[in-house]
Amino acid sequence: MKYFSYTLIGIAIVLIGYNSTFLDFKNLFNNDSGVALIGIITALCAILLVLILRISKTIEKKKNY
Repeated sequence: MKYFSYTLIGIAIVLIGYNSTFLDFKNLFNNDSGVALIGIITALCAILLVLILRISKTIEKKKNY
């Protein structure tokens, strides 16, 4: 589970980097920039969910002892 979560976080970081190349700060919500912005937000949400899962597993492990 540990390596799987690290892999997901790594993939999300790569996707953030890739999508940031499509951003046009003059027209942030038009065409490719809008799609790239949605992709960045989605990757950030995925990272947040994986971190919440890891924290909950840590709490569960401490609770069982």
